[in-house]
Amino acid sequence: MTIAIFVFSLIGAMAIGIPIAFSLLICGVALMWHMDMFDAQILAQNLLEGANSFPLLAVPFFMLAGEIMNAGGLSRRIVNFAMACVGHIKGGLGYVTIMAAVIMAALSGSAVADAAALASLLLPMMVAAGHDKGRSAGLIASAGIIAPVIPPSIGFVIFGVAGNVSISKLFMAGIFPGIMLGASLWITWWWLARREVVQVPPRKSLGEIMVAMREATWALVLPLIVVFGLKFGVFTPTEAAVVAAVYALLISTFIYRELSFKDLYPLFVASAKTSAIVMFLVAAAMVSAWLITVANLPAELISLLQPLLDSPRLLMLTIMVITMVVGTALDMTPTILLLTPVLMPVVKAAGIDPVYFGVLFIINNAIGLITPPVGTVLNAVAGVGKISMDEVTKGVIPFMIAQFTIMFAMVAFPALVMVPARWFY
Repeated sequence: MTIAIFVFSLIGAMAIGIPIAFSLLICGVALMWHMDMFDAQILAQNLLEGANSFPLLAVPFFMLAGEIMNAGGLSRRIVNFAMACVGHIKGGLGYVTIMAAVIMAALSGSAVADAAALASLLLPMMVAAGHDKGRSAGLIASAGIIAPVIPPSIGFVIFGVAGNVSISKLFMAGIFPGIMLGASLWITWWWLARREVVQVPPRKSLGEIMVAMREATWALVLPLIVVFGLKFGVFTPTEAAVVAAVYALLISTFIYRELSFKDLYPLFVASAKTSAIVMFLVAAAMVSAWLITVANLPAELISLLQPLLDSPRLLMLTIMVITMVVGTALDMTPTILLLTPVLMPVVKAAGIDPVYFGVLFIINNAIGLITPPVGTVLNAVAGVGKISMDEVTKGVIPFMIAQFTIMFAMVAFPALVMVPARWFY
C-alpha cells in the first residue's frame, strides 16, 4: 500500500502538470499523511537539510565552468584541434564531433551545455559538407551525453550524495566506460557515413596541427589537472569544481582574452539559475528520500525482488530496464534522486559494488537524455540547430542503440567497468 501511495501520488502530481520538484514534495506529504505523522516543521527541516551538503557545492561550480568554457573560447579551440587531427578523413567531421565531445566532457560534466556547444559549432559545418542533417544532429546529441560519464560529472556528484557513495571513486570509474561510449559512436558513425558522398577538407600540415594543439593546450590541461588532483588526493571533487571554474575563468580572461569582466555577469546569472533548479530538485527529493526510509520502502522492494538477489546480473538487468523506462519520462536529475534511495539497499543486499552500480546507473540516465519524448539533450540540439525533433529523434536512434549495447555489455561483464576503475583508484 505504501509503495502504491508513493508511486501514484508522484505520477498523479506530474500528470496534472505540477513541476517535478513540487511533485516530490506532494509525494512526501502524501506519505506523511498515510503514516499519520504529518508535520510541516519536519517537512521544512528536511527540505533545508536536503541542500545542506558540502559535496553538492560542486554542482554550481561545474555549471559555471561549463558556461565559461563555452563563452570563453575553450570549446572552439578543442573543436579546431580535433578538426586538425581527423577532419581530413572521410566522415571526418563526425569523428571531430566525437573527439571534441570526449575532451569537452572532461571539462564541464554537463550534457546539455556540451551538446549545445557542439551543435552551434559543428552542425552547420556537417550540413554544408553534405552530411544528412538529422543524422548529424543525432550524432551530436549522443556525443553530448558522454559528459555525465567522464569526470567531472554532475550526475556522479548527485548520485554520490544521494547514495552515500565515494564521488572520487565514481569519477575514476567513469573514465573508461565514457571512452567506450565514444568508441561505440565512432564505429557506428563509420558504418553509417561510409556510403555518403561528402566534401572532405584538405589534410592539415604538421605545422597547422601543432598550431591548433598549442592554441588548445590551455583547455586540454584542465582535465589532467582534475583527474590527477583527484587521483593523488590534492583536492576533493567539490574543490575540483572550484579549481575548474577558476581555471576556466583565468584562461578565458587573461590567456585567450575572449571574456571581459562585463561579460561575466550573464554567465554567473545563467549558471546560478540552472544550479538553483538542480538544488531545489535535490532538496525536494531528500524529503522523499527520508520518508522512503521511514516508510521502509526499500525493505518492501527487497522482498519483491528477493528471487533476483541471488543473481546479481539478472538483478542489474532488471534495474537497467526499469531505469530505461523511467528515463523516457523523467530528466536525469529527478530520476537519480527518485530511484537511488530505493535501489541502493537492494543493490547492497545483492552484493553488487555501489561504484559499479553507480557507473551503469549514470550511463543509463545519460542515455535517457536522448530518449524521446522528454530527451532534454535532443531538445537542446533541435533548438540550437533549428531542426525538428522528429529529424533529430530519427537520426539519434542508431547511436542510442550502440550506447545501450555498450551498457548491457557492462551488465554482462562487470570487469569492463571495475578492472579499469582499479587502475585509476
